[in-house]
Amino acid sequence: MTGPRLAGSTPVEPPLLVHIVHSFEMGGLQNGLLNLLDRLPAQRYRHAVVSLTGLSGFERRLRRTDVAFYAIEKPPGLGLRGHLQLWRLLRRLRPALVHTRNMAALEMQAVALAAGVPVRVHGEHGWDVHDPGGQSAHYRRWRRLMRPCVQHYVALSRQIADYLAGPVGIPRQRISQIHNGVDTARFAPADGALPVLTGPFDAQAHFLVGTVGRLEPIKDQLTLARAFVLALQQRPDLRTRLRLVLVGDGQLREPIEQVLRDGHADQLCWMAGSRDDVPALMRGLDLFVLPSLAEGISNTLLEAMASGVPVLATAVGGNGELVQAGVTGSLVPPADPEAMARALVAYADDPPRGRREGQAGRARAETAFAMEAMTDAYQNLYDRLLARRGTRQTAFVNG
Repeated sequence: MTGPRLAGSTPVEPPLLVHIVHSFEMGGLQNGLLNLLDRLPAQRYRHAVVSLTGLSGFERRLRRTDVAFYAIEKPPGLGLRGHLQLWRLLRRLRPALVHTRNMAALEMQAVALAAGVPVRVHGEHGWDVHDPGGQSAHYRRWRRLMRPCVQHYVALSRQIADYLAGPVGIPRQRISQIHNGVDTARFAPADGALPVLTGPFDAQAHFLVGTVGRLEPIKDQLTLARAFVLALQQRPDLRTRLRLVLVGDGQLREPIEQVLRDGHADQLCWMAGSRDDVPALMRGLDLFVLPSLAEGISNTLLEAMASGVPVLATAVGGNGELVQAGVTGSLVPPADPEAMARALVAYADDPPRGRREGQAGRARAETAFAMEAMTDAYQNLYDRLLARRGTRQTAFVNG
């Protein structure tokens, strides 16, 4: 087990909250957690983050320096070595609250219970690639089995909240729905002062369609690549100005490159890989596309809206809660390259429409998805749960 990293202390410290995730690499869940930790008041809680696999360096994006990061390096499967390591860590840290996130960390609620953690919260951020839409009977049974270990649930979307209350059988009063927030200062429209990047393409001559995210099956960038090729086949005149930007890396990179080569479109696409300058890249797009097979509440969708970019998303998960069709963007069926190709052509043919929708998306991000609202919701939830369990914010002095 490795850790702590980025740790710090003060002479008198408030109670500790431990956040447990399966991995801490670049991703929406991890980015959302960093945003939350950066904004929760340091004088109210201490924080530690436990990755069940490893640490990738993504945790260094956290601005505050008083958060400890640990890596359990748990092997795949249900072996008990990782569970025992976590139990020992929790017994040593003695947190007031443990917050696990997503299905891959849910089993650690039982470890937290065994370690005597007084308050236990589980967050459902989105669907696993093996269970898009929550259809797996096995996962439903597993969630039901873990119900006695979890005191409260956080669902990022209305669909997930309904799933937990319905098939899984969680009482509504034990579920809070909290949307992700977006940093509207960091993700903001191009105004001449903020940096804008378009890679090898010309923002004036080209219509840039792009997406940001891990190149993984659940994100389904293959459908976007196929739609891009179809759009060019249906409208050869668009080859002079339609361009594709794919930000991220992962196992779909080679299949995507093959689709583009087969469609003679590989020179019209920039495979940007993982980037640290996503806000500048987002501002450079004319259309943001989210082709996922399943979603909770997408951080990148909110970031595109905050950047003043119109969005084209699949009608899955919480996307319909974010995208107002015909106002801030459009929705198409998942895994449907033909429908997505038609939408790409429509936006390329009508840039003023995209600008109108981008402006509306920016306004919606500012009013409905402010980072402050998300932070306040989590802080109020943590306060309420700890108060209910009689856990006061007593001070702990480092020895």
